Amino acid sequence: MSATKKQNTGRTFLFSSESVNEGHPDKLADQVSDAVLDACLTEDPKSKVACETACKDNMVMVFGEITTAAKLDYDTIVRKAVKGIGYDSFVDDLSSTVSKGLSDKSCEVLVRINKQSPDIAGGVHVGKDELDVGAGDQGIMFGYASDETADCMPLTILIATRLGKKLTDVRKNGLLWWLRPDGKTQVTIEYKENDDGSVEPLKIHTVVISTQHAEPSKAKRSEEVAGWKGAEAVAPSFNEMNELIKQQVIIKCLEEIKLKNGKPALSLYGDHTHLHINPSGKFIIGGPQGDAGLTGRKIIIDTYGGWGAHGGGAFSGKDPTKVDRSAAYICRQMAKSVVKSGLAKRALVQLSYAIGFPKPLSLFVETYGTEQGALTASDITNILKIEFDARPGAIAVSLALREPKYQETAAYGHFGREPYTKDGIKFFEWENPKSLDKYKSLNSAQVTSQLTSSNYLTKWVD
Repeated sequence: MSATKKQNTGRTFLFSSESVNEGHPDKLADQVSDAVLDACLTEDPKSKVACETACKDNMVMVFGEITTAAKLDYDTIVRKAVKGIGYDSFVDDLSSTVSKGLSDKSCEVLVRINKQSPDIAGGVHVGKDELDVGAGDQGIMFGYASDETADCMPLTILIATRLGKKLTDVRKNGLLWWLRPDGKTQVTIEYKENDDGSVEPLKIHTVVISTQHAEPSKAKRSEEVAGWKGAEAVAPSFNEMNELIKQQVIIKCLEEIKLKNGKPALSLYGDHTHLHINPSGKFIIGGPQGDAGLTGRKIIIDTYGGWGAHGGGAFSGKDPTKVDRSAAYICRQMAKSVVKSGLAKRALVQLSYAIGFPKPLSLFVETYGTEQGALTASDITNILKIEFDARPGAIAVSLALREPKYQETAAYGHFGREPYTKDGIKFFEWENPKSLDKYKSLNSAQVTSQLTSSNYLTKWVD
């Protein structure tokens, strides 16, 4: 179906999305869970993993159900992930200015892991061929795409996520060495809703950045940055920090984001943009010392920043039989393929599953009235049935999901990322759209004819 077209020409509205840095306690938990998953898949690609992580103060706990042939050293996996994020100091005193909130060297690591339930294993995968593996659970999953950016992502979440990544980059490369791992971003954009259902960003209305930092005007680089042997430096004042964040993070980030008109996102930024940088004042205590963290609590940040829809299932710590993750990935590829191929300017795709059953129970496509040419949203739904196989086993094959590559996805968004191959492993393969160009010139009758003559019933319920 498509949305009923309304006379909304020129209507403007504000929309906001938020993101968090890799040092946010919830994101730390996501990364640890995916580090465990990667360790399992490295030795045993058929591992069945459902790994959760909780963290508070100087403690990290992993718990869940894992069946794998891999030999895992959970203590080493956890500490390596914590160190990679940048947490290397903890003082059990909330008045401390040197505690970053967690220490990879001294933190307590707790493990509560047992094997997958034999009831689930028997219903989902035991004795089944690869393509007949059932869904690991019931549920609904969504994918979304919009033509407002070159990445087919909503601009609000794309900017919020990239700002967080830039904060981390300038911390780790030493440019803004006084930044600490924890942080949050939020972006509000004024949009125009066009009469064809598409949305067009007009200007960046507000940017909010709250980032953890060393003590202003006092912290020394040799004490803040582990292993620093260069020239000594002292952290800038609070006001100087904010100005440097504006210049080296906000402006630099917006220069790098490309709009569909080819211009940088910086073209939407100006004197009209409201900036709130650390609006609550100092932010020295952070990480798990400031807030407890838990896997799966940043699902909107992981996806589309509130655009489209979300089925409620988290991603991190789950192997490909868990359709919360794998089906959300194929939904994104389907939606992006529709938009990139010019079949519609916006697309929302939904799948649903039953535990143990391989075929999706339903496929829904919403195009918001933006479908192009003679095609309807129903035609686009049928095109996706012809071109895609959303059985869990087929998704795992087409998107190469049994490879150890998930820790990379666990911070800064699972979507809108640049797909690449490293050491033979395909990262963000779902961001490679499938060309549907051949359908652009067809009408409904021709699409229906191709559907009925295809093998779609081997992949779909109806």
